[in-house]
Amino acid sequence: MKIALFLIALALMAGCATYQPKPISPSQVASEFEARTLDNPRLKQFIEMNLGHEISPWPPKSWDIHMLTLAAFYYHPDLDVARAKWGVAQAGVITAGGRPNPSFGFLPRYSTNPPSGVSPWYLAFNLDIPIETAGKRGYRLEQAKHLSEAARLDIARATWQVRGRLYKSLLDLYTANKTGTILSRKLAVQEELNKALEQRFTHGAASRPDVTEARLSLEQVRLSAHEAQRQAADARVQLADALGLQVGALNGADISVDFLERITPASKLPAPELRRQALLTRPDIVAALSRYDASQSALQLEIAKQYPDVHLSPGFIWDQGQNWWSLGVSAILPIFNQNQGPIAEAEARRRLEAAAFAALQAKVIGEIDLALASYCAVLQKLEMVESLLPIQQKKLQSTQAMFNAGETDRLALLSAQLELETSTLSRLTTFVDVQQSKRSIEDAIQRPIGPTGPLDVVVPDTDPRAEEINNK
Repeated sequence: MKIALFLIALALMAGCATYQPKPISPSQVASEFEARTLDNPRLKQFIEMNLGHEISPWPPKSWDIHMLTLAAFYYHPDLDVARAKWGVAQAGVITAGGRPNPSFGFLPRYSTNPPSGVSPWYLAFNLDIPIETAGKRGYRLEQAKHLSEAARLDIARATWQVRGRLYKSLLDLYTANKTGTILSRKLAVQEELNKALEQRFTHGAASRPDVTEARLSLEQVRLSAHEAQRQAADARVQLADALGLQVGALNGADISVDFLERITPASKLPAPELRRQALLTRPDIVAALSRYDASQSALQLEIAKQYPDVHLSPGFIWDQGQNWWSLGVSAILPIFNQNQGPIAEAEARRRLEAAAFAALQAKVIGEIDLALASYCAVLQKLEMVESLLPIQQKKLQSTQAMFNAGETDRLALLSAQLELETSTLSRLTTFVDVQQSKRSIEDAIQRPIGPTGPLDVVVPDTDPRAEEINNK
């Protein structure tokens, strides 16, 4: 018997998990982050797998929105956090599916004055086998699975947030570069205009206030041009952060923002279809449904707990050379407490999840309607601004012809050029407002629209860099 007990204990110990320390080294984590690059061969494999074709040459000559999005999905730490949270929820499913272990009892007794010829030992063994009733384990498993699904959907939500920050940084970079180009031209025209005014002032053909105002305008344009350069530098840093890289990793990379030159007509954004897409596919809405289902399973579990579990207790007693066998059955009597409190709490949580889901749906519908109204309004504004550009261009052409014919002076020509650049800058500002409004619509439905989407990417539930990290 001793050998059998030893073997059983040994088998039980063999199935136990052991602790493996994994200390975190801040310097090592920082070094690994700084070592990330856009020419990583494993990044190439990940992008090719999702795009469905080979990329040659590598690294590519130009990084478009699709490849940058995939690079962000590969590197960004927010997705690592979301996947880790899902891992915790998955472990909760294992916990919920666990069955209660039986317990074993051994109660030896020794008599100090046994009768002659009788063993002084009294040995008792008992086994307690708990049996869950009313389907408690099934309800517990269902609740954990629904919560796990909600956590998995949070990965998709985090993925969209990563893409949103990438889009914003690209739009900021586009705006800063375009603004800088226009302001450089405007600065050159303003400098020539100032020189012409100062020459007139020297010959008494211009007043000092006119010259002073022109100088102030010149300094203002210079400050705006420097600000555009600063914004471009900031946008590159934000772009690197959106990709999960340090800014040095972007050195030598040609970032394409051509997709921002295109506009999606309002006619291709029907409100009913957008609402339907959002209410059926938005990850946070589907996750809210999973949390509601989990609250229902939790209520079922608490109701099932009204019915007590059963404990089977077989036992064996060796008493003075006699063998006694027993079989006991026990259960908690639900006399003073029928689990009313936990049931009430579970019902309240279910009502809370239902209210949260309804509130989220209403919020999403409001976001879509507001974003669409803003998009239509800013599109109309863009049409008005763009209708003025041909007028300014014709005016410049007319002034140029008059200047060539000697019918007007250089000051008038420079003023017409300056007005055109100012109108061009105004058009850019309005165009960026259109792209930002479109981004608001995408945020409302959490899905790309227009020329940049949809991008059908398999959201990696596991870390795509896991093999790369394990090989280090």
